[in-house]
Amino acid sequence: MNSDIDLKTNKDRHMKNKILYITIIFALLNVKCTDLEEELFDKVESSQYGKTPAEIETIVGQAYSSLRGFRDDNSISYPTCEYVFFLVECVSDEACIPTRGTDWYDGGRYQEAQFHTWTPDNAMVLSAWRYLYEGISSVNAVIYQVEQSELTDEGKDNIKSELRGLRAYYYYNLIDLFGNVPITTSYEDLELPATSTREEVYDFVESELLEIMDYLPEEIIYGRFTYNVANTLLARLYLNSEVFIGEERWQDCIDACDKVAGYQLENDYFANFLTDNTASKENIFVIPYDHKAGTLGNYLHSMTFHYYQPYVLTTDGSYPWCANGICGQPGLYSSFDDDDLRKKSMLIGEQTRLSDGSVILMDDGNPLNYTEEVVDFVAAAQNEGVRLMKYEVKADEVWERDHDWVLMRYAELLLMKAECYIRLGSPALARPLIASVRDRAGLDTQETVDLDFLDDELKREFVFEGHRRTDNIRMGDFFESWWNKGATEDYRGIFPIPQTELDKNTRLVQNPGY
Repeated sequence: MNSDIDLKTNKDRHMKNKILYITIIFALLNVKCTDLEEELFDKVESSQYGKTPAEIETIVGQAYSSLRGFRDDNSISYPTCEYVFFLVECVSDEACIPTRGTDWYDGGRYQEAQFHTWTPDNAMVLSAWRYLYEGISSVNAVIYQVEQSELTDEGKDNIKSELRGLRAYYYYNLIDLFGNVPITTSYEDLELPATSTREEVYDFVESELLEIMDYLPEEIIYGRFTYNVANTLLARLYLNSEVFIGEERWQDCIDACDKVAGYQLENDYFANFLTDNTASKENIFVIPYDHKAGTLGNYLHSMTFHYYQPYVLTTDGSYPWCANGICGQPGLYSSFDDDDLRKKSMLIGEQTRLSDGSVILMDDGNPLNYTEEVVDFVAAAQNEGVRLMKYEVKADEVWERDHDWVLMRYAELLLMKAECYIRLGSPALARPLIASVRDRAGLDTQETVDLDFLDDELKREFVFEGHRRTDNIRMGDFFESWWNKGATEDYRGIFPIPQTELDKNTRLVQNPGY
């Protein structure tokens, strides 16, 4: 594998160039995504901008801004909402987007996700692919510009390590979603890339993360790819290693978790999901959002609430327009104990007007009463399905919400370690880790824990955070029958390469079964 930097062993080298790291998040918020392949390369080639440390700080923000995704004529690629979040949630046993009359059919893409019958032409599959590769393209472009800068070699290495880590994050998700994908690390190489095997991409991600560890800042820097973030991502890789490459690496996962320091469980579970969640001591890696800085794509609540929900939240209905789409699958809400504080991540029951307390009526004259049941997925009633309510909802919100989207948090480390201990035959070591998470939720923990118990706990702790598909596959649930879905074929553990991409690049190889 080609390396972008020569390794050195001194862990303190990154401290000498700490000034090169962007001051907090400002630069990250003020650089919008572009069509990187068509626009950024021209800027890289023709502009003299990006020679100084201060200019490099701003340019690095372009790589981070790619985490927020983009929307164009071909796809909607928002990891917090459409279509990337929709895809990973709606193929799991956690959420769904029922067809409600003429709404939310959209060529059958959501029905394909629900029934596990997606094809290479599904728009959500294409959006996920494009989101990840646009992010990689952005990172490669910024690495190229860093290399052309007037920074010292040491300064370049420190900056590039952070960028390589971000690129590894995108490739981890490609391993998870698509398996066999091209590896591209050069912005100058215009040759169409060939498919690499899932194992080759796995090895690339692992090597990249291990090689950059000595260069990454060990301190907590909000929203940045640090030593802690790298080890959390490495732990994820090892946790899913058996699925990805057929090799168990449970102890390696534990070891990676143990290297993460400086975080703790918040006393209040929902403190991690407040509109202003920057103070969370639990969140390890987030995507920053601030509508005043022009960030886009963070409007999930408007995708889940009924059309008349604005009158519940504001007296005059001025809350942003709502589309009555994604909701919890039947059985999700009732799988939570009534004493489980995390159950408040879902909105259920009768909705009343803020102005006078009267029950809101739908167009058919029936009360707006969110129910857990979805009687007929392809012809659902407007009120069916519990609604997503994990992040704070405020009356004065605009369309683009301001909460930072949580990608990694400390509770995940605890439960990753717990799972590995169970799999290694030491459930007694797993129990206190699980108990610490459940204690916060207001629940006791049974004396003996096993994978089934943990599987249910993962669903409750990380509900609507985009984890569930990966957990379903690792635990085996994904391939079993559940509500409105029969048994799933093994090959659907990864998505197909989008047909649009196959048409553009004949060196790509379609995944087996598709």
